Amino acid sequence: MQRKLIFEHSKKGKTGATIPKCDVPQQKITNLIPKYFLRENLNNLPQISEPEVVRHYTNLSTLNHHVDKDFYPLGSCTMKYNPKINEAIASNSQFTEIHPAQLSETTQGSLKILYKVEKYLCEITNMNAFTLHPAAGSHGELTGVMIIRQYHKFKNNKKKYILIPDSAHGTNPASVIIGGYKTIKINSTEEGLVDIDDLKSKLNDEVAGFMLTNPNTLGIFEENVLEISKLIHSVDGLMYMDGANLNALLGIVKINNMGFDITHLNLHKTFSTPHGGGGPGSGPIGVTEKLKRFLPTPIVIKENNNYKLEYNLPDSIGKIHSYFGNFNVVLKTYVYLRMLGEDGLKDVSKNSIINANYLRACLKDKFQISSPKIPMHECVFSGDKQKEKGAKTLDIAKRLLDYGMHAPTIYFPLIVSEALMIEPTETESKETLDRFVEIMLQIDKEIENNVELVKNAPQSTPNSRLDEATASRELDVNYFMTNS
Repeated sequence: MQRKLIFEHSKKGKTGATIPKCDVPQQKITNLIPKYFLRENLNNLPQISEPEVVRHYTNLSTLNHHVDKDFYPLGSCTMKYNPKINEAIASNSQFTEIHPAQLSETTQGSLKILYKVEKYLCEITNMNAFTLHPAAGSHGELTGVMIIRQYHKFKNNKKKYILIPDSAHGTNPASVIIGGYKTIKINSTEEGLVDIDDLKSKLNDEVAGFMLTNPNTLGIFEENVLEISKLIHSVDGLMYMDGANLNALLGIVKINNMGFDITHLNLHKTFSTPHGGGGPGSGPIGVTEKLKRFLPTPIVIKENNNYKLEYNLPDSIGKIHSYFGNFNVVLKTYVYLRMLGEDGLKDVSKNSIINANYLRACLKDKFQISSPKIPMHECVFSGDKQKEKGAKTLDIAKRLLDYGMHAPTIYFPLIVSEALMIEPTETESKETLDRFVEIMLQIDKEIENNVELVKNAPQSTPNSRLDEATASRELDVNYFMTNS
């Protein structure tokens, strides 16, 4: 139920904007708070100058590694480009001071943005409809599995399984299990692609769908995707694409054209939103025409040039997020899409592919490549050669920190021994990539000449390496007991 806010307009600010005035007395607000939450004595805060405060937080920020500090080649996870214009627009009071329970007549601008982002995503992917509700990629996966279940329920199909390649993201099988299905693992070939023969041997009428990342976690495009789609559809299964790696396909391939029925996209990765520390995120789900009626409620519709939320969707899977997803993330995506346009998005994918293959070409003589296939947005190496000399992939990752660069993803995908997954993204310059290559080659030399230096890294970070053997034997867990 929508309700009006308890604010009255009191006066105009310097910018001409109306400043809201709270209509509830302070004493009444205080009385609403339980007494055990109220402070009895004033907090004894230190009295320090503004420069000291600024220096304190500036110094704290340098203790952690972030994209504003240097290269962050973490693979298959996060878009490392966070334009400052996004933050400026998203912090505009006309967005931050609205309430999601306001009447739709008072939030037409925000509803229009939601509506347009859905249409943009449809155009990018060639899917027929999107929902912006899911709050992360994994949340999108679960929503997609729920839609798969609803589709088969309405068709009275008796389905038990969803197929997943052994190279899949770890959230894929988790989402399938939570969604009420069992998983069947499909093996990969030596090239890192789906083994079609293994797929055919495990395909039956109880298969509800196939969850496939494309390009996959080795960065390789699944060249047999049309054949895979045909096989799954032959048993009335649905093709689900994990779209975490969409920044390799923008303007090049449309998801629907590959035979996929459902996809989730990571707005926080592909479309420039910070996603450190686990959030906030956004994992919209796109579907084909036959699945539109199952999307979660509400949806944004346009009637007579006005926008409103439509809740009357009898076949919907229901509500999967309060109000309408993470609006702040969607807003930044809107800014990014409007800045780049169609040609700019295509350049994103071209540059990410060039950068990944440049690193692959520069490092392949010293670090073993995981597949002979040419990758797209990321490249995966194996550290087996270095392990034979005494230093594991973990040691290489720790040593990179001493050189002021974040480590790539390690030990994933699981089908690659001592895996090093490197995703440079499209925004890094050749100079940055060359410096990264130089450091990686230097670490390889250190392993050859002074392996203990690498094994004891990092040397220069605020915290040294954890003694993993002692930590596993002498587990120290602290917790707080609270009164219920």
